[in-house]
Amino acid sequence: MAQKFRIVIVGGGVAGLALATRLGKSVGKSGRAEITLVDKSFAHVWKPMLHCFAAGTAANENDRISFMSQASRHHFDFWPGEISGMDRRARTITLAPVIDPNGETVLDERTLDYDAVILSIGSRANDFGTPGVAEHCMFIDNLVDANGFNDRFRTELLKAFAYHRELDIAIVGGGATGTQLAAELHKALGLAALYSFGQKPPELKITLLEAGPRILPAFPEAVSEAAMKQLEAIGVVVKTSAMVSGADENGFMLKDASHVPATLRVWAAGVKAPDVTRKFGDIRLSRSGQLEVRPTLQVMGDDNVFAMGDCAFIAEKPVAPTAQAARQQAHHLARHLPAWIAGRPLPPFVFSNKGAVVALGDYNGWGTFPGGTVFGGGWLHGLSARLVHLMLYRQHQFELYGPFRGMVSCLVDWLDVFVRPAVRLD
Repeated sequence: MAQKFRIVIVGGGVAGLALATRLGKSVGKSGRAEITLVDKSFAHVWKPMLHCFAAGTAANENDRISFMSQASRHHFDFWPGEISGMDRRARTITLAPVIDPNGETVLDERTLDYDAVILSIGSRANDFGTPGVAEHCMFIDNLVDANGFNDRFRTELLKAFAYHRELDIAIVGGGATGTQLAAELHKALGLAALYSFGQKPPELKITLLEAGPRILPAFPEAVSEAAMKQLEAIGVVVKTSAMVSGADENGFMLKDASHVPATLRVWAAGVKAPDVTRKFGDIRLSRSGQLEVRPTLQVMGDDNVFAMGDCAFIAEKPVAPTAQAARQQAHHLARHLPAWIAGRPLPPFVFSNKGAVVALGDYNGWGTFPGGTVFGGGWLHGLSARLVHLMLYRQHQFELYGPFRGMVSCLVDWLDVFVRPAVRLD
């Protein structure tokens, strides 16, 4: 019996899980290929929602999709693990040991064979080597990071309630992640006040630091100005042209010699590929460590290695590292890989810009169409943009769950509002 074609997808983010699900329903179900998804977590979340998990305003288990459950329903395998190396000559990837919170080794280092490997390992914030950031700052690049920050946030919030003191939080990075996190944390404090032990809610001081001249630089200037006014209206201190020169356990030092005090320090600036990309041999990398790929999403010099999403850099025509681009790349490969397995050439990927949207909690939201036209803001506090953000999330759920389970998921979310706290408390 001929061995099945082995496809390994590394990374279960927006692109990785969508690709595994679609290939599972096509070549996996038919038996033409064996698909394995690898991720260091056991559950998937929609990355544009990570700031909600960090703030604790999204705690519903329904917002997470179990990799094991998804695999069993859609004809692919799942293995927990984080890629630590790749031997392209032997066509194997190496997975680092899985360690539990107590330091015990659950799974030893392992290797997986592949005939084609698709790297979808995302990106992380870039500290640019700024002194003290790695040691004293928290990141929210994935669900593990977001939950870790939320644990610290709830602990410090409890102390602030008990000792009647101010809680200082500083966020570096005025992009979508930083601005949305600032608004969501303010919302979380308001919700936590409903369960405040009879105490007056503490003062929450949030400072947003942006090195550039304005926040949300990927959006039109009108959106940047409106978002800044909205954040300042709810009490967030926004500092632009604020270059961070270092971090310590007390806060951030700026290039102008000033100091921003902060009990909790979050770094959400810059974008770079995970450091592991430098362990893949002589694959060409961009300056930020992304894997350079051809328009077919195959890396330079190896037709059996693909990259998509934030970790990929299309040298001929770069695409911004967004969830929108990652999703389109996953759909492209899901559509054409079955024919490629049969020996047909791959067509080039063509990105179609659908616009962008940013939602500042329940306070306001804006979106842009591909031509730059802005919508949202003002009327009903940007309800239109916030609804678009919600619709994009529901679209993602429906794509992975299917119509029936997607509808059930929406119903469960709606019913859950009546029985669980509005913010994570434990």
